[in-house]
Amino acid sequence: MKHFRQDDEFGEDAPRTPLEERLRELLTERTGAIRPDEAPVDDIVRRGRNGRRLRVAVTASALAVAVAVPVGAYAVGPGSGDDAPAAKRPSPTKVAAPPARTTPEPTPPGPQPPASSGQLVDGITFEEAADGLEKCLGRHEEGERASTEESMTTDLGKPEDYRILLAHRKTGDDNAPDDGIWVVATTEQPVPRPNRVICGIKGDEVTAINSGAGPLLPEEGPVYSDLNGGKLYKQNIFTSDGWRLPFRWGNIGQVTSEVDRVTVTYGGETVEAAVDHGWFAATGVVEEQPATAPRIKGYDAKGKQIYDSAQDKNYEPGLPKG
Repeated sequence: MKHFRQDDEFGEDAPRTPLEERLRELLTERTGAIRPDEAPVDDIVRRGRNGRRLRVAVTASALAVAVAVPVGAYAVGPGSGDDAPAAKRPSPTKVAAPPARTTPEPTPPGPQPPASSGQLVDGITFEEAADGLEKCLGRHEEGERASTEESMTTDLGKPEDYRILLAHRKTGDDNAPDDGIWVVATTEQPVPRPNRVICGIKGDEVTAINSGAGPLLPEEGPVYSDLNGGKLYKQNIFTSDGWRLPFRWGNIGQVTSEVDRVTVTYGGETVEAAVDHGWFAATGVVEEQPATAPRIKGYDAKGKQIYDSAQDKNYEPGLPKG
């Protein structure tokens, strides 16, 4: 510690500030001009200055200590030590993992839908018709693989090659007693394979497969009734007494580009056929057994009749028993 002499900064001969002079005057007045051996003002001033320096030193030391406190010291509380448990820290927030991205399964290719909803009747949906066509083509392919005569094999193609043309319920007869549904489908490109199939389906079983047709020839006229279309509009009654009624029937055929409209009259009922990509498709219900084949008429865009099956020498108007 530094020791001050009398002649140092705070000695008797040290210069006095105006404040010190005023204090001396006040003390002198109050003591009746009696001057003590050692004026207390010097001691007061000296103590005051020393006290001020001490406070500054203490404050500076406190600041130094505060600055020197290590980061994280605030986490140490009473009782801290080697055996004290570590300060509890907040657990990290759990972030839910994003849902895994899954690649959607590609939609399997299949046939095109018909041009109008009226070509699917009796509650048969497009999906059911497409499924029936797939079963039919699959069954045909199995039969082709089992065939030993290559000259008899026919490639009918895949479901995506086709368009559903007609689907309605199937009434069994003496030749094919099973009920079920008929599904008719066509291809837009008839070469090199047949461009029409008629499939009989009952549940998961294929009960009938018929394929045929081809490009419409000029000499066949603007409307050409499918030769195998009779499967859809008649019942075979070799041993029974008559048809099972009421009977859902169908009729299909090809048309040229000049044909805009087709009507079909069967069992006393006339229905408007759908014209769909070069084909016509008609369906209805008869309450009585018909005696003749359907009568087909075709019209152009102006409404002019350009075809009548009753005038077609190649069309069979009768309805044979078998």
